[in-house]
Amino acid sequence: MRVLKALLIIGIILCNAFLLAQEKSKPNIVFILVDDLGWKDTGFSGSGYYETPFMDQLAQEGAICTQAYAAAAVCSPTRASILTGKYPAKIQLATHIPSMAKDWNMGVPPGNAEFTLHHPASRKQSGIPNRNYLPLEEITIAEALKKENYYTGYIGKWHLGYEGYHPIDQGFDWQIGVSNWGQPMSYYTPYQRKRGDVVYRIESLQEGLQEGEYLTDRLGREAVGFIQQNKQKPFFLQLAFYSVHTPIQPPKDKVSYFEEKEKTENHKNASYAAMISKVDENIGKVLHTLKELELEKNTIVVLYSDNGGLSGVTSNAPLRKGKGFAYEGGIRVPLVIKFPNKIKEGKIIDVPINSVDFLPTFCAVADVEVEEKQQIDGKNILPLLYNDKKNLDRSLYWHFPHYRGKNIVPYSIIRDGDWKLIKRYESKRFELFNLQNDVSEKVDLAIEMPDKVLELNKKLEEWIQNTGVKIPKLASLKD
Repeated sequence: MRVLKALLIIGIILCNAFLLAQEKSKPNIVFILVDDLGWKDTGFSGSGYYETPFMDQLAQEGAICTQAYAAAAVCSPTRASILTGKYPAKIQLATHIPSMAKDWNMGVPPGNAEFTLHHPASRKQSGIPNRNYLPLEEITIAEALKKENYYTGYIGKWHLGYEGYHPIDQGFDWQIGVSNWGQPMSYYTPYQRKRGDVVYRIESLQEGLQEGEYLTDRLGREAVGFIQQNKQKPFFLQLAFYSVHTPIQPPKDKVSYFEEKEKTENHKNASYAAMISKVDENIGKVLHTLKELELEKNTIVVLYSDNGGLSGVTSNAPLRKGKGFAYEGGIRVPLVIKFPNKIKEGKIIDVPINSVDFLPTFCAVADVEVEEKQQIDGKNILPLLYNDKKNLDRSLYWHFPHYRGKNIVPYSIIRDGDWKLIKRYESKRFELFNLQNDVSEKVDLAIEMPDKVLELNKKLEEWIQNTGVKIPKLASLKD
């Protein structure tokens, strides 16, 4: 009897050890999201002025995706698409969230969690309602990974809702550096700004504050700590830097170097270069920590941006325009993915990839089944990364039924193969480009190729009808 009991205990111990080993064998996932980083803002993409040695190292050791897209040309919608795998217009979150808190009167009555972006009376289209939160019923990456016992952390810029809709309300186990703002109060301690009689600050960063601390350094330090504390279990970390979003406030230890460095035709902003360099430095700290803790080989690391670079601050050339615009400079972004022994070093992937693809891809990495009820739009891109699959057999869509400043008016886009059609709702005109031959979108072929316009517009209209996204209407005179 004693022998049987002893064998039973040994069996339980071995079983538990096996389960723990199996759980730990699950790959870690580190998703690094840089705010407003342009397609040409790195060394590996060809900038001769900005310096990004650690991002370049990541690119050398992983795969560069040359045709990666954000699901929107502005931040909040893309962030929603990353977490849900859905096109943002499907969840009525097609533009950025301007409200800083739920009780701010920016077209939002207190307690009302939706707003309509207002526009000047001269505009021809009526506003479309847009949420200022990510609905709690949406299943996020963090919630999906819970099925495989991942510990999940979120650091930095959120911009998907106020308290009650923060990362910890959306499936994340831990968060820090999150606020209701789309940009930092300040990049310098104590990260605050005064509006009227109220001081707004990133409250969670006040503990452990170091004198002279720079926000990007603090977020990097928190990321290192998260990895160190959770090295014994599979984890998902989203490190969302506020940089390089405005305000353009450079780290004091780097700006003088770039002021003295020779500028290039397209890149010449020393303060912006210093901000990029500081992001790169902290990415280096994360990569070093993974290697030091012997987690590197079992961790997939992704570097990405939420939209194109901001025109006037940087240049996305040869891409046209920048953040907010329907052209490539607004939606095409840097993407690097490293996973040792899974993805060949130095691999170049020229297949169009979209931010909606991250959820199904991360679920595939963790061996999590995506539920049919989620109705996601993204695709698992592991066949592109692991093998030599040449395409994903799909079209890509964008829908922006809003105004942004005086130059960005409502539009929809379809990319089908090498063809890109932009549909303008205010002027009721189309622009047609062949991106294979004209990545700078200089030659509009819409008049020359009306049949191609009709073909692509039919696909676009079918997508709009099937997804139920809202279309802007002509505004009444009183608007």
